[in-house]
Amino acid sequence: MKSYWVHDLDPVLLHLGPLDIRWYGLMYVIGLFIAVWWLGKRQEKGLFALPKKENIQDMAFYGFLGILIGGRLGNCFLYNAPYFLTHPIDIIKVWEGGMSFHGGMVGAAVGLWIYSKKIKVPFMHLLDNTALVSTVGLGLGRVANFINGELHGKVTDVAWAVIFPNVDDLPRHPVQLYQAFTDGVVLLLIMFLFSRKPRKNGFLSGVFGVSYGILRIITEPFRAEDSVLSGCCGLTKGQIYSVLTLIAGVLILIWSAKQEVVMKKEEQA
Repeated sequence: MKSYWVHDLDPVLLHLGPLDIRWYGLMYVIGLFIAVWWLGKRQEKGLFALPKKENIQDMAFYGFLGILIGGRLGNCFLYNAPYFLTHPIDIIKVWEGGMSFHGGMVGAAVGLWIYSKKIKVPFMHLLDNTALVSTVGLGLGRVANFINGELHGKVTDVAWAVIFPNVDDLPRHPVQLYQAFTDGVVLLLIMFLFSRKPRKNGFLSGVFGVSYGILRIITEPFRAEDSVLSGCCGLTKGQIYSVLTLIAGVLILIWSAKQEVVMKKEEQA
């Protein structure tokens, strides 16, 4: 009989009296700091055009706030609306985990759109750069899902299966780590390769939408079957939302093809 690792990771990194420092929140903070640093580097190289470098922190605030609000509301109402409609107070319990990428994506877009109007910079230019640097946070977020023992996979007998005691005693796919690799590593590499030179507004956002949609559709079947994830046509809700993300990416690429290439600062002078 195979011996499987039993998940025993503590979602709390530090207990500071009544305050708990959780891995989940820490991952988001690390992702945010890396994103701000990366945007600063792109600004220095002329690949990110903001009026001044200080605008990066403000933009990150708008985007991050949008991710938090949209991600939480998306998780609550795209995946388990009946529960949260009857337990609305649980919506604010973000420290317990539960964030939806698709909801976070919409929330970030709304936040960036608002900020683009404030500083008079093309919305798609902000979205392109955000899509690029968000890949780090996506990967770290999936690692946090694994530490929390949430979003577990289907029962399996593969050698690397993990038993999640908070679910049952059956070995399951560590699908959180699969998606940490695809959403974090693979997607990051794809976006990085396309971001090394000036691109038309919308191009990186389109590549992100198409790439993420495909990668999520591939890994989603390893997720545990759950009534709140059941979709239609044999697809889970996650796959359906990812198909929509893919279609949106294609439409953005078509729109982008008609735009002008964003030039570097030295080329604009």
